[in-house]
Amino acid sequence: MTNEKDKDGNLLPDEVHLNGYGKFLRSTSLDELPELYNILKGDMSIIGPRPLLVQYLPRYNEEQRHRHDVHPGLMGYAQAHGRDAVTWEDKFKMDVWYTRNVSFKTDWDIF
Repeated sequence: MTNEKDKDGNLLPDEVHLNGYGKFLRSTSLDELPELYNILKGDMSIIGPRPLLVQYLPRYNEEQRHRHDVHPGLMGYAQAHGRDAVTWEDKFKMDVWYTRNVSFKTDWDIF
């Protein structure tokens, strides 16, 4: 990965600033292996809403805050049902649905 930026100082899109190694890590999801440490520590679950940056917390409405009723996960309902093809609004709805329907069967189906 490079730190190349556009004229306004913003990082270039992944397809431009990722090198071959970085593209491989992203395409195989190996870049998420460090999260296994957080699972072993108990800070994350294998299944649950994907963690988001703390800077987004003030933007949540009351309904969206419910995604924090459970531990964040390595993979979630929204990733199993569309990944990047799903809008942010739909991801939040799926995350909240998951928090209200947590069960071994739900986790198994997502896995």
